[in-house]
Amino acid sequence: MKIYLYLIAFLWSTFVLSQDCGIKNTSFQFGEQVDYTIYYHLAGIWVGAGDVSFKVDSANFGNKVFYHFDSYGKTFKKYDWLYEVRDHYETFMSEANMQPLRFKRKVNEGSTHIREDYVFNYREEEVYTLRQMEEDEPFVKDTVLLGGCSYDVLSMIYIARNLNYSDLKKGDKIPINIFLDNESHSSYIEYLGKENLKIKGVGEFRCIVFSPLLIEGTIFNAGDGMTVYVTDDQNRVPLLIETPILVGSIKARVNKMTGLRFPLNSKIGD
Repeated sequence: MKIYLYLIAFLWSTFVLSQDCGIKNTSFQFGEQVDYTIYYHLAGIWVGAGDVSFKVDSANFGNKVFYHFDSYGKTFKKYDWLYEVRDHYETFMSEANMQPLRFKRKVNEGSTHIREDYVFNYREEEVYTLRQMEEDEPFVKDTVLLGGCSYDVLSMIYIARNLNYSDLKKGDKIPINIFLDNESHSSYIEYLGKENLKIKGVGEFRCIVFSPLLIEGTIFNAGDGMTVYVTDDQNRVPLLIETPILVGSIKARVNKMTGLRFPLNSKIGD
């Protein structure tokens, strides 16, 4: 374990930016936090089952500044007896070109307990992984080839907010690689157009709508199905995410937004 920690420190101190994969952040800033209520589709109705938050903090190492994306989700206590969820995702990403450097995942869902720690080495085009897929199993180290410009599932959310949708037509697809479950996958984001969306207690907004191609694994079924509504303004805040999961389907609906970089010009009326 000490060798693994030394490797992380070395990569952070010698991090080399890749100009080929660089994306400039134009939508969010340090200090942003967006909170959601999670609904689960049960017996033909949507039931509020939990909440999740997404925070953007800063992390400093040496003379470099990194984005620290921190997401934590949990079920409401009244449902813990049925299926308790306590999930924590973290990504450290370059401020300069939005490449993820490290991804951490702690999953506690019922009897499922997963621990993952990925370190991205762009110089060698490799990912160093440390994984525990069952609570009583040992951690397993591995070195996996990095398929070009790849993003973990958390950084992918912030990358999608910074893509250019202005010249796209409905049905156009933006190719992208996702590193998930110890493997790099070719995927895409399909542009679905623009719609107005009302969020109870929050307001009505003009939205950009898109659908990422889901990768089969420990989270999703394979194929299309996820639909994401983001504000049609400079913030590109996700307001609603609907997706099938391995058991049933869920949706995340925004209930609070703080620390946004720009005014919510997509909001209709007061």
